[in-house]
Amino acid sequence: MSLLATQVRPDNLDEFIGQKHLVGPNKPLRVALEKEHVFSMIFWGPPGVGKTTLARIIAAKQKRDFYELSAVSAGKADIKKIIDSTRAQKGLLESYRAPVLFLDEIHRFNKAQQDFLLPFVEEGEIILIGATTENPSFEVNSALLSRSKVFVLQALSESELAEVVERAIKYLSQQFSSQVKIAKIAKEWLVRYANGDARQALNLIETTFELYGNLELKNLKNTLQSSHLNYDKKGEEHYDTISAFIKSMRASDANAALYYLARMVDAGEDPKFIARRMVVFASEDIGLAQPTALVVANGVFEAVHKIGYPEAQISLAHGVAYLSQCKKDRSAYDAYFKALDDVKAYGNLEIPLEIRNAPTDLMKELGYGKGYEKYPKNKSLLPKSLSGKKYLRRKEERP
Repeated sequence: MSLLATQVRPDNLDEFIGQKHLVGPNKPLRVALEKEHVFSMIFWGPPGVGKTTLARIIAAKQKRDFYELSAVSAGKADIKKIIDSTRAQKGLLESYRAPVLFLDEIHRFNKAQQDFLLPFVEEGEIILIGATTENPSFEVNSALLSRSKVFVLQALSESELAEVVERAIKYLSQQFSSQVKIAKIAKEWLVRYANGDARQALNLIETTFELYGNLELKNLKNTLQSSHLNYDKKGEEHYDTISAFIKSMRASDANAALYYLARMVDAGEDPKFIARRMVVFASEDIGLAQPTALVVANGVFEAVHKIGYPEAQISLAHGVAYLSQCKKDRSAYDAYFKALDDVKAYGNLEIPLEIRNAPTDLMKELGYGKGYEKYPKNKSLLPKSLSGKKYLRRKEERP
C-alpha cells in the first residue's frame, strides 16, 4: 500500500467514495453500522474499490481491534496468534469486543486453512471480513460462506475516481505548502487509465510526483514505463499477454506458450485466472480431438487452487505443455454456436411430440412420447422447421 493511499484513506462512511448501494442512506452496511449490528462478511469486487477501507471503518465505528492479514502470505499460525491474543484480552477486559480480522484475498486460502477459521467465526471469537476479487461461491468453503454475508462491490465510476484524484491533489498541496495542480486533460487520462481502481490512480500520482514533482500528462505517461507498473492486471499488457498465450497454444507452439506463461507468472498474474483460460481453451480449441484435455485442464485448475504460488507454476507449465501439443478441433464449439444462432433466430420452436416427456395419462393420450425410439438411426429429432439441419460435422469431416 502506498503512503499516499494510506494518507487519503477516509475514516468514516461520510468521507467514503463509491459503493452507494451499500453505504448510502438507508443502505445495508450503513444501517448495520448505525444499529451496531455485527456479523462476518465477505467483500467481493475488483481491486481498488475500498474493501480494506470499509473493513477499517467498520472496526473503528464499533470500537473493535483490527487485524489485517493477506491470504497470500499468512497461514494458520498467524490466525492462532491473533486468537491467542484476543483470548488473553477477553480474560482481562470487562467490556471486551471480538476483534475484526480482515483477510485480504481470502480466495488464496486453501480448504484446510478456511476450515481452520470456521470455529473461531462460529463462536464469535473473531468478526471475519474477507476480501476477494473472485466469485466466493466457487472460492470460499460453503460452511464459511453460510456464516458470512456477501456484499458485492463495484468498480468506481469516472466521477468517483475524479473525486479520489481531487482528494489526493488536496493532500499533496497541504503537505508541500504549495498548490499542486493537474490539468483537465491529465486528470481525464488518469481516470481512464485507472479504470475503476482507486489504488491504480493513487499509485501513479504518488510515483509521478516523486519522480517529477508535478502531474503533467507526459510525466504520468513516462511513469508507466517503470517496470513495476508496466504489467497492469487490468490494462493492455494483461490482455496482450493472455492473448499471445492462448494463440501460442492454439498454434501448438509450446515454447511460445511457456514463455508467455512465464511472463504472466513473473508479473504476479493470478494463477487461477491463467488456469481458467486453460480450461476454456481445452473445450473451445481441443474439444473432440482429445477429450481428456478438459480433464487435464481441470486437474491443473484444482492443483493451482489447492497449492498456490510458487509451486502452482509447475502445474501450470505441465498443463500448458500438454495442451499445446494436443490436436485441435473446434467442431463442438462451432456447432453449439450455430445451434444458438437458430435458437435466437427462431425462438422456442415446437418440440416433436415423440420426444416430449409424458408423466401423465392425459399427456400420453395427447401423443406425448408416442413413437419414441430409444436409439433411432438417421432420424432428425429437431423441431420440424429445422429437421435435417446439421450443426456438428462428422468425425471424417473434421480436420
